Amino acid sequence: MTDKKYLYPLKFDTIFKEKIWGGTKIRDVLGKDFSPLKNCGETWEISGVEGNLSKVSEGPLKGMTIPEITNMFKEEFVGKKVYQKYCNNFPLLIKFIDAAQDLSIQVHPNNKLAKERHNSLGKSEMWYILQANQGAKIISGFNKDISKEEYLYHLNNGTLIDILNEETVEAGDAVYLPAGRVHTIGKGLLIAEIQQSSDVTYRIYDFDRKDEKGNKRTLHTQEAIDALDYDTHSDYKIKVQKKLNEVVPLVESEFFKTNLLEFSTGIIREHYNKDSFIIYVCLEGEAEITTLGQTAKISKGNAVLVPQKFPEVHIRTNLGFKMLETYLP
Repeated sequence: MTDKKYLYPLKFDTIFKEKIWGGTKIRDVLGKDFSPLKNCGETWEISGVEGNLSKVSEGPLKGMTIPEITNMFKEEFVGKKVYQKYCNNFPLLIKFIDAAQDLSIQVHPNNKLAKERHNSLGKSEMWYILQANQGAKIISGFNKDISKEEYLYHLNNGTLIDILNEETVEAGDAVYLPAGRVHTIGKGLLIAEIQQSSDVTYRIYDFDRKDEKGNKRTLHTQEAIDALDYDTHSDYKIKVQKKLNEVVPLVESEFFKTNLLEFSTGIIREHYNKDSFIIYVCLEGEAEITTLGQTAKISKGNAVLVPQKFPEVHIRTNLGFKMLETYLP
């Protein structure tokens, strides 16, 4: 029997990351063992970021990285339009984040700035709140239109929080954060994150905390000035229409589209009009994802990537499921 390489719905080994603000919900809520780390702030579930390349966990392509698979199968894997635009650079990054403490107040550059400064994609992202402690908050954007000068005045005088928009969130809330929007994830939140494939973050303020060696983390004050969007916006939280057994659109951006699927029964998803791979991120329950006889099991805390060559996806379930479905427009 030949060791023939072929495409099928792909699962990947989780990459675990210890963070100064990380906790234990990745293990306690999602059931993912991050030992021997002391905590786990992030898991990278599907990543093409250099230095953090996801490897296939099962099947004929086991051990291969996303760029290797893209190079082998090209548009059959990611889609013709996607391959023409991104070549072997996978455009999305899928994470779970557990904030036992507040993350730093930060901003990400847009495509233009990230290309000029880091030869990277920009970083627009979305959060889906999986679990929230009572009263947990996020920061997203400013609470009024301000100038660069006013921003710097508050930053230098320790009153930055006064001009930031704070939102209380709970499980089931969703947030879209275009590049340029100042933000932070507050303590007590477990989230699923879908973002552009970039690891560029400008840290603006870190609450003066120190690492175990007594050092403060580097701030990127100057870099952030030109990256920030100083305007206010009315859409800081997505208005999620929670409907059982219906596909609920969450995000429609130029970088990715994301739907929420909460189903008590199976469903067939037809993607004939999409020139993109499809990613499913399981938030609750479990299911089987089948394409042309190839099946991958998915359960809470896992992600499956369906290559573009499979335009019809059968999702079967006994227990029901809640998943994010994301792809490129």
